[in-house]
Amino acid sequence: MPDPQSPPEPSHLSAIERRLIDSAKRAQQIEEGLLPAWLRPTQGEHRWQMGAAVVAAIGLQLTLPAHLTIRPHYVIPIIEGAILLGLFVASPPRLVKHSTGLHVTALALVGLISADTAISAGLLVHQIVAGTADAAPRLLLQGVAIWLTNIIVFGLWYWEFDRGGPVARAHGTRKHPDLLFPQMQQPDIAPPDWEPTFFDYLYVSFTNATAFSPTDTMPLSRWAKAMFLLQSAISLVTVALVISRAVNIFQDVTKK
Repeated sequence: MPDPQSPPEPSHLSAIERRLIDSAKRAQQIEEGLLPAWLRPTQGEHRWQMGAAVVAAIGLQLTLPAHLTIRPHYVIPIIEGAILLGLFVASPPRLVKHSTGLHVTALALVGLISADTAISAGLLVHQIVAGTADAAPRLLLQGVAIWLTNIIVFGLWYWEFDRGGPVARAHGTRKHPDLLFPQMQQPDIAPPDWEPTFFDYLYVSFTNATAFSPTDTMPLSRWAKAMFLLQSAISLVTVALVISRAVNIFQDVTKK
């Protein structure tokens, strides 16, 4: 509803004039402290949380046997590590300055991890269906490694795209969130300076992968809903096939 204390805007205003008016109102709200922290310009996030998650994903990829990865199996992890190192060297301490090159490089890194994980998941499913999977203990460990990597991958995608990414969130340029956290709905339950960080997006990814549906954080935009749908489907197929195949292997061993 429009503010009854402010006069209505003339309908003949151009798009540029409306943006200028919105910017002036926003600046006044920021100055008066009327906006929640997640809508105000901030100092920006450090990249270390994202970096730690990528290192964990690389470590999980290296635990997989060669027949579940692109051969030689160490090539992709080395490339991912080199890109991550380049991001840390070229990035400022905090993610506040927009750089198309760095943003594209970060997306390429996440895309590479995603592709490698998808290939590993596909090879695992193929071997399970074909009946050539490893023994039950190894199969379970392989399934867990791929499942955990998948959680990291989707956490990275959510972090990179929600409200335009970490840099856009630091500047508070987009007021409409793609992911609605509980703290956004009820600011009183969180500190005044609360804003989502990478760990929040990783948590969202974990809960969606375990519950196969949104839990406390709701997807609002269509791309977010599509990502939630895709992650739930991948997680469900992976867990169902790995567990069912492992149980069958255990039963066969017991009968013998």
